[in-house]
Amino acid sequence: MKRSVIYEPRGKAGEYAPLALNLYRGCAHGCLYCFAPTATFTDRATFHDPSYIKPRPGILEDLKEQARSMASDKREILLSFTSDPYQPLEKEARVTRRALEILMANDLTVTILTKGGAWGLERDRDLLTLNPLNAWSVTLTHDVPDYSRVWEPGAALPQGRIDSLYLAKKLGFKTWVSFEPVIDPEAVYRLLEATHEFVDLYKVGKLNYHQLAKEIDWRKFKGEMEERLARLGKPYYLKKDLLEAAT
Repeated sequence: MKRSVIYEPRGKAGEYAPLALNLYRGCAHGCLYCFAPTATFTDRATFHDPSYIKPRPGILEDLKEQARSMASDKREILLSFTSDPYQPLEKEARVTRRALEILMANDLTVTILTKGGAWGLERDRDLLTLNPLNAWSVTLTHDVPDYSRVWEPGAALPQGRIDSLYLAKKLGFKTWVSFEPVIDPEAVYRLLEATHEFVDLYKVGKLNYHQLAKEIDWRKFKGEMEERLARLGKPYYLKKDLLEAAT
């Protein structure tokens, strides 16, 4: 095998999925809180620059070989941690779609994690519905469009992401939401109320490496969030950094 492009994430990423696959280098969403530039040892401005963003070299060729060797492995493969599988370039490059063709041909299980809105699901539903274990998930941080544009200038607006969850559930997918990072607890409470009828699971993590994180009462937030999730009867996972900050 040339190289392993499907890998076992470690640390905080390991709390989200047993396996992962990153198809792109860089990301156009430009989120202020993005950890990927640091994780990939890339200057932040460069990481979000459209001229830098490209499919990872040889990614599909390597994926074909590894996917064949992993055929019928039921472990979840998350797309993606260090980029977004449905950022704007994907409309032209179609690397995510070709990767899904490879993964589905080998009976592998995929979870999409995106801030790209519903267009990717609408386009690739024919592939994603081939495996009933596949899941659709989105990151939600705020419900006010202008606030979202500040923090996530290139991402789909919150309602577009919510619409994708509704469509995914309608199509029969498992759905989950990543409330990470939490930048405004009140917005998270509102987003929970707006999505709980068609979301199966919530994963919650705190804001890190930003001054605003020091202004949030994490103990109060954790207690309030657990109470609301329990009242709605929703399964959830609190990330270790939130649990530690709330002690």
